[in-house]
Amino acid sequence: MKRIAWGITGSGDLIKETYDIMVDIKKKSNIEIMVFLSKEGETVMKWYHMWNDIQKDFPNFKTDAGPNSPFIAGPLQVGHYDALIIAPTTANTVAKIVYGIADTLVTNAVAQTAKGSTPIYILPVDQKRGTVKTYSPEGREMVLKMREVDVTNTEKLAQMENISILERPDDLYDLLGISKDQ
Repeated sequence: MKRIAWGITGSGDLIKETYDIMVDIKKKSNIEIMVFLSKEGETVMKWYHMWNDIQKDFPNFKTDAGPNSPFIAGPLQVGHYDALIIAPTTANTVAKIVYGIADTLVTNAVAQTAKGSTPIYILPVDQKRGTVKTYSPEGREMVLKMREVDVTNTEKLAQMENISILERPDDLYDLLGISKDQ
């Protein structure tokens, strides 16, 4: 059985798509998924009216009480999990990872996991220059312009050791060996 640690940051962009895919993967496989949320991840789940869903679909999820609480960095570092997935990932979290700041549960998990051999997969929301379409919690379409600094940080993240970039939520199917149409 595969064990995956899935970290959720405060990104509203791609949260619904990513969440639906992870629920689908959970239903189609025997992959054990341990979910943990940054403080902002918890805020966004509530803002997007998904708080009840996460409690139902992933009842043993963990929330950020500090950079090392709950203690998940150790099990990630020693290989208790087959992979660490951070999806979706805010520009703030990407910047902190790129510059070695490990002051939240998610950024500390990445920093400590990178010291071991557990692979890290990150889905940044700010990947390409230009604009992207996303949706508000009410489902209204919005167009956001990507900032140069955020895209540059994503490019730096892609060069870091033991970190692979996911381009879109659907990449999770291939990563975990699950058929989308199963």
